[in-house]
Order: sequence, then structure tokens, then C-alpha cells
Amino acid sequence: MGMTVGTEAEEGAMMAEINTTPLVDVMLVLLIIFLITVPVVIQVVPVQLPKVSSVPTTTKPENVPLSVDANCDIFWGLTRLDGPEALRERGGAYLLAEVEKQKARGAKIELPEAHIRADANTEYRCVGGAIFALQRAGYQKIGFISEPPVGAVTR
Repeated sequence: MGMTVGTEAEEGAMMAEINTTPLVDVMLVLLIIFLITVPVVIQVVPVQLPKVSSVPTTTKPENVPLSVDANCDIFWGLTRLDGPEALRERGGAYLLAEVEKQKARGAKIELPEAHIRADANTEYRCVGGAIFALQRAGYQKIGFISEPPVGAVTR
């Protein structure tokens, strides 16, 4: 509590000063309570992260094996192609030949898949260019071949 000491003439006058010490004390207590309770209120939501597993790819003879190296060179099997445009032309011709072959046999037409294996240091634009060229050639399924993490169990 505050106490004002003054002259007897001022005793009847109103006091114009506000004692802020109790206000500061209350604010500090509230701040401490807030700092203690906030970490308790914020809870961590349990999240189930997906397990990493790899499934061996069933390689069909008609599937297209592609490789993209760190220099953006595209390889069809072991043959180096001269860029995405050459990939589009060769991929379109191969796709058309496979469809004609399946029609001649009278079998249900299943389009071949393209499997891309890219170097770890390859820029995304190189792989993206190969994917775009294959899409323009008419491929419906394009997959990525990767190595599973060390010690991973395959099913």
C-alpha cells in the first residue's frame, strides 16, 4: 500500500498520482504464469510416418530402360541420345511399333512403361526434360528406379 505524506493544507485535496507498483507486480505474475502454461497447452500431435520399403520392379521386355547422368545425357539402354527431342522421336516410334506388334498378335494392348534411372547429382531439369519428352511421345506410365536405403527390407 502506498502512503502519501504532505502538508495539512493538502489533506483535503485529491491525490493526482497513481501508484503503479501493484499493477507491475500483477503483470509480472501473469507473465510468469503465461510462460509456464504455454508449453503445457501446446501438445505434440502424434503422426504416423510412412515406412520406407521397396518393391522389386517386374521388368517386362517391352519396358523402356532410360538413364540420365549428371551431365544431362540421356541413355536408352546403353545408347546415348542427342537430347529430349531425340528421346521423343525414338520413344514415339518404339511405342507405335509395340502397339502394332500387339495388334498383330491379337493380344490386349498394354502400353510399355518407361523406367528412368537418374544419377544422384542430376539436376531436376534434366529428369524433367526426359519425363516431358516421354509424355509427348505418348507414354502413360513413367517410373523411377532407385536404390533402397541400406538395410531396408524388401517385400
